[in-house]
Amino acid sequence: MGDGSAEFIPVLLGGDANAYGMARSFHEEFGVRSRVVCKGAFHICLHSRLLSVDVTEPRLDEDDVFVRALLSYARQLHGEEPSKRLLLVSCGDNYTRLLVRHQDVLRDEYAFRVVSPQLFELFSTKGRFYRTCERYGLPLPATCEVSREEALVGWASPLPFPVAVKPSDDVAYRRCSFPGKKKAYIARNQAELGRILALVYASAYDGPMIVQDFVPGDDSAMRVVNCYSNGRGRVTMAVLGHVLLEEHTPEGIGSYGAIMTGFDDALIGCIRRFLEDVGYVGFSNFDLKYDRRDGTCKLLELNPRQGRSSYFATASGVNLARHAAYDAVFGRELPFQTARPADQVLWTMVPLSVVAAYSAEEAAGKARRLRAQGRVRRTYWGGADRSPLRWLSYQMNQRNYRRQYAECFGRRHGDD
Repeated sequence: MGDGSAEFIPVLLGGDANAYGMARSFHEEFGVRSRVVCKGAFHICLHSRLLSVDVTEPRLDEDDVFVRALLSYARQLHGEEPSKRLLLVSCGDNYTRLLVRHQDVLRDEYAFRVVSPQLFELFSTKGRFYRTCERYGLPLPATCEVSREEALVGWASPLPFPVAVKPSDDVAYRRCSFPGKKKAYIARNQAELGRILALVYASAYDGPMIVQDFVPGDDSAMRVVNCYSNGRGRVTMAVLGHVLLEEHTPEGIGSYGAIMTGFDDALIGCIRRFLEDVGYVGFSNFDLKYDRRDGTCKLLELNPRQGRSSYFATASGVNLARHAAYDAVFGRELPFQTARPADQVLWTMVPLSVVAAYSAEEAAGKARRLRAQGRVRRTYWGGADRSPLRWLSYQMNQRNYRRQYAECFGRRHGDD
């Protein structure tokens, strides 16, 4: 296929670490520079040789602006390089939702893979996702869905405490801002649960909340799986990550700071069968937690895009961009690929000193082993994208992580 740069241009929807990780994946596989369309770019996407932030539109999450911006940008690129196809990749939940909604009008200009609006509805909120999983017999924590009306009249949890509390509609919740907001909470008793629900529903968020059995265990009990399903609904890649450390800021809960490549063929097989049975298309990202009480991994969430930490899959030898491009641009079906023990790496967004200080003892030991073997990979720094400005930006990012963990580690309860 050559370096690929003469055949297509990756257009990434999003300006965060997920988009930058995808740009690195495209560059490593095809030697091509990605273009970014987003509401606003984070520091990780600036001063980069791997991507250019070409369109910044603060209203990009509005339907008409989204369509107009993408069609206008496609015309611009076709005018500059008419021989190249445009491969559109969503790197955010709301961008995926908009792409699903407007896929028919965008297909004449862009190549991409995305599910139908009907299938997307099955995964569009956590509540719908859990009901879909139940129909397929997938393991889930015991779960309740609570409406604003129920919460405001004093809803009592039938589940034993502690419980996890989180919004069912992440996209709607992300638009809200209020004091004490966290991406997810842990309630230790009914009084704390009541305060959390009252806090949330005093804001503009009016969607359901999920109250769920809290699976015991520290960050290292978390697992993440990133998959790609081609246009025929065949899963062509799936890589498991064994989380060593999560982020602990209020908005960062649920995002991963350090991941070690994991291996569980039975779990991968279960997820493959589920995706192929429902006819899923495109990237998917599963969050799970190992439940030591019964020895199973419980599904917590499906994100209809690759994860923010998904570069760990590329670093483990399974390049995300390769699977997307061969499918949507070149029309070739690749054989199924997953990472193997010989390819194991430690991927990290945070300083290694933070991994050592805040990971559970066993997880920290695994990190030390991989570090001693030179198997550490980072999204932000490395590869072909080194410069004094990026080094300065990276060092500031790492300093901020050290401060954040010192201030926020372990503060996930509603009253923290």
